Amino acid sequence: MRYERTVRAEFVSRPNRFVANVILDGEPIAVHVKNTGRCREILVPGAPVVLYDSGNPERKYRYDLIAAEKDGLLINIDSQAPNRAFHEHILEGQVFGPDPKVFPEHTHGDSRFDFYVESGDRRIFAEVKGVTLEFDGVCMFPDAPTERGLKHVRGLMECVREGYEAYAVFVVQMARMREFVPNAATDPDFAEGLRIAEENGVKVLCLGCDVTDDTMRISYGMPHRMARVTRTRRSPSSCSRWCPGPEGA
Repeated sequence: MRYERTVRAEFVSRPNRFVANVILDGEPIAVHVKNTGRCREILVPGAPVVLYDSGNPERKYRYDLIAAEKDGLLINIDSQAPNRAFHEHILEGQVFGPDPKVFPEHTHGDSRFDFYVESGDRRIFAEVKGVTLEFDGVCMFPDAPTERGLKHVRGLMECVREGYEAYAVFVVQMARMREFVPNAATDPDFAEGLRIAEENGVKVLCLGCDVTDDTMRISYGMPHRMARVTRTRRSPSSCSRWCPGPEGA
């Protein structure tokens, strides 16, 4: 995927999740942030950032903040970019075989998934999550608790029970990552739910990207590691209310 017009700026502050203050060509301006997540470890004062220029001076915020550098690593934070990149990856025949039929934003049961794909005799649901959190080559999701993400995991398990293939896809919006792990410290329910979903047939796919100021392209796969979530009596998993055990109990 490619952005038509990008410029570099310097991050100053983020007064709310939709807006950031930056310095562009020596002038302070407000820009729209294309990610409602926290991104606290990325968007720090003085960080180099990449802006997409809409080309429309009449827009309330002409520029969108789409990427930032962290210790020399360029991380795309555009929440729409993972779906676009994965869609291209599917059409290139890299995931589900040649000539797949792709249906974005498809509803099944009480869940709306990013993709439904038909390829030969295969019928596939896929939910895509963008990953921007990393530490020392290990990338993690989520960076904040996500009830919606847990609902999607539950929905993917239902798809498997009904005979479909189901994929939880983590598009890592940066290069040079060596491993993916669910962020149990931030959201133990999601981490446990994903582990149990994989045990029950949901495929976990982790894909890293080459990122430049104006492009993001899926270029490599990486292993993932699951771990059982240890809980105290005071922090029971909501996952236990609906997740079956490994044998479907």
